[in-house]
Amino acid sequence: MSQGKSNSLLPLLLSLLATLGLLGIGVVLVLRLINNGDIIGNGSLNLGTEGQSTFTQVKNVPSGLFNYGGSTTWAPIRRDVDPLLQVAWPNFRLRYVDPPTGTPGSGSGIRMLLNNQLSFSQSSRPLKDEELAKAATQGVKLTAIPVAIDGLAIAVNPRLGIPGLTVQEIVDIYTGKIINWQQVGGPSLKITLFSRRPEDGGTVEYFIQEVLGQQPMSSTVVMVRDTTNGLRRVAATLGGIYYASAPEVVGQCTIRPLPLGRQKDEYVPPYQEPYVPPERCPQQRNQLNHRVFQDGTYPITRRLFVIIKEDNSLDAKAGRAYADLLLTDQGQAAIEKAGFVRLR
Repeated sequence: MSQGKSNSLLPLLLSLLATLGLLGIGVVLVLRLINNGDIIGNGSLNLGTEGQSTFTQVKNVPSGLFNYGGSTTWAPIRRDVDPLLQVAWPNFRLRYVDPPTGTPGSGSGIRMLLNNQLSFSQSSRPLKDEELAKAATQGVKLTAIPVAIDGLAIAVNPRLGIPGLTVQEIVDIYTGKIINWQQVGGPSLKITLFSRRPEDGGTVEYFIQEVLGQQPMSSTVVMVRDTTNGLRRVAATLGGIYYASAPEVVGQCTIRPLPLGRQKDEYVPPYQEPYVPPERCPQQRNQLNHRVFQDGTYPITRRLFVIIKEDNSLDAKAGRAYADLLLTDQGQAAIEKAGFVRLR
């Protein structure tokens, strides 16, 4: 080979070696990203090194039939998310169980868990001191694992012309200090209060404890069996008001979800603006305003919990696995699609 040809080929060879080197580095980096969970397929979000991305990546999911129960707030998750878990883990079979007496709710689910009627339970409120104490007398420790963010929404009749309420006004309404809508800038109209019974679920317990500050509700409150009945009563009563989990309220066509504020005229809607009026529903529905629940702008938010016993039983492993599945990126995305707010 002549000296001229050798000199002309040298830059080409050096360029080829540099390119191959870069490609090799790129392959190594991609493999590292995949192993760390930074590149995820199927539309999942990146969890980095904080956790697992998909249902099938969760470890220690036991096989068997496991009873669970509790909060009615969880109904959309049981309906929309749990079937996806069954597809990913067909041998991890879940069966929702109602209480033998009374109505289902967070409290009844925790009682059933302590009575060995459930493998784990679902709650829309934290554990109470008395529940932890009862578990301790049985030699058991209960743990509440947060998996989602929820909030309470106030439903009023869509013909009621008020822009919103402060949290303090809600307190005064439900404790009987405010009895007419005119007192909060509305028409001269008696306020008709609707609520589920305190023993019926975690939402009512949370409302009394965290919103009302343990004050008793007004004796004029009309008790309803469930949220479906409560919303129907509000739709039929011009002066009606009812509270429930935001996903159960925001998308309804026959009521208006009311903006709330910590201060007057600082109202935050639980729905995404612009507001969809009843006449355009159900072709269009109001959608949950996830951002204001996640950043705490909306004034009444809470977490949803999986309640488990801390022991080495198969039931405890099932409860831990269920929480782990919901905390994957795939689980959090499914929870958001069901109408709740992802925890992270």
